[in-house]
Amino acid sequence: MSTKIIIQGGKPLYGDISISGMKNAALPIIFASILVSDVCTLENIPDVSDIDTSLEILKAMGARVSRRTPNTVRIDTTHIMQGASPYELVRKLRGSTYLLGAELGRFGKTAVGWPGGCDFGSRPLDQHMKGFEALGAIDNTDSGYIKLTAPNGLHGNSVYFDVASVGATVNVILASVLANGTTVIDNAAREPHIVDLANFLNSCGANITGAGTPMIKVRGVTDLHGCTYTIIPDMIEAGTYMVAAAATGGCVRVRSVIPKHVETITAKLCEMGVCVEEYDDSVLVKSTGELRNVNIKTLYYPGFPTDMHPQFAPLLSLAGGVSCIQESIWENRFRYVDELRKMGATVMLDSRTATFVGVEKLIGAPVEAVDLRAGAAMVIAGLAAEGITEISSVEYIKRGYVDIVGKLRSLGASIEEVTVPDAEPARKAN
Repeated sequence: MSTKIIIQGGKPLYGDISISGMKNAALPIIFASILVSDVCTLENIPDVSDIDTSLEILKAMGARVSRRTPNTVRIDTTHIMQGASPYELVRKLRGSTYLLGAELGRFGKTAVGWPGGCDFGSRPLDQHMKGFEALGAIDNTDSGYIKLTAPNGLHGNSVYFDVASVGATVNVILASVLANGTTVIDNAAREPHIVDLANFLNSCGANITGAGTPMIKVRGVTDLHGCTYTIIPDMIEAGTYMVAAAATGGCVRVRSVIPKHVETITAKLCEMGVCVEEYDDSVLVKSTGELRNVNIKTLYYPGFPTDMHPQFAPLLSLAGGVSCIQESIWENRFRYVDELRKMGATVMLDSRTATFVGVEKLIGAPVEAVDLRAGAAMVIAGLAAEGITEISSVEYIKRGYVDIVGKLRSLGASIEEVTVPDAEPARKAN
C-alpha cells in the first residue's frame, strides 16, 4: 500500500500557520551529538521521516534515544560505537555524510556507507575530503564505504573551499572541534543552519567563532558536555507556505519564523506584486490579485535558496509575461518541469534555465513528487489549480514537511492523504 495526496484546488488560503524546526539544522546537530559523549536534549525537532532515519542510525550505533514529546528528543551518545551505522539507513538520506566528520572527530577514524537522499545530480564529496585531509585524515575508501583514518590524530589547519558547500562546512567543523590547534575555514557556507550548529556545539563547550560569515575559526577543545538546545525554525517550510498563500490568492500569517532568514523570498514575492508584512517572529502574506513576472537565480546564502526554486515555479507559471529561473547549485533541480506541464504550465528548459510563459490557470492532474521540494511545488500547484490534483510518491514530501496536509487544511485547503493499493506488475503475454 502507498499514499497519495488529493487536492481540490482553487480555494484561497486564509489564517495562521506555525513553522516547525528546521530539518537542515536538526540533522547536523543530531549527528554532532556523537562528539559530545554525553546527554543532549534537543527541542523543536521536526517530526519528519529524515529525522526518524537519523535517530534510527544513532540507535543502531549504540546511542540511547528517546522522544520526550514529538518535538523533543533526548540523545545519550556515551557508549556509541564507531563504524556501526547501518548501510541500508545511511543510503536513505544525504545528511548521513555528517557521520564522517562526527566519527572522525571523536574516534580518529570513520567508515560510513555512501549517502542517499534526493537525486539532484552529481553531489561530490571532494570539498569534504579536501577538508578532512587538511586536518590529517587519510582516505581509505573501498567496497561502497567511505573510510578515513587519522593515524597521527587530527590537527588544526587552514581549509579553503572552492565552493561554499554547506555539507563540507558542517563536516570540517565537526572534525575540527576536538582537534589539536585552530582550524580556519575560508569560503565557508553562511546558511542559518551553519550558525545553529556552531551555537549548539558552543553550548556544549566548543570554541567556534565566525559562523554566518565566510571565515569560521574552530579552536580545538579537549572535550564537550551535554546541553539542552532549541532548533531554529525552518525557513524553507516558511517560504513554502508564503508562496502557497500567494499562488492561491489568499492571506496567511506565517508564525514562529525568523523574518531575516526569508528576506530573499520576501523580496521576490514583493517584486511579483504580493504584499508581505514583517513582524518580530512572523510574516503576513497577502495577495493583491495580480502576479508580475520576475527572474530568479539561485545562489548560496544569503542569496535566493535553491531549496525554494521549485516552489516558485507554479507561481511563475501563473504570473503575467515571461519569467525565468536560473539554477546555479544543482543541475537536476528541474525534474518537476514535466509534472508541471501536465497541469497546463508553459515551461521551456535550456540547460540550467527554465523559462515560464504565464498561463491564465493551471488544471488539476495526476502528478508525481519526484523529490522533496518538487513535491512541495506540486502541492502548491494543486492548491492553485482548477480541479483535482493527485500527487503520488508523497514519501518524499514527508522527508521535510511536518503534517503538511493538516497544516494546509487548517488554512481552508481541500486536501487529504489517502491510502491506495500498490499497482500490480504487468503480466507478460504467453
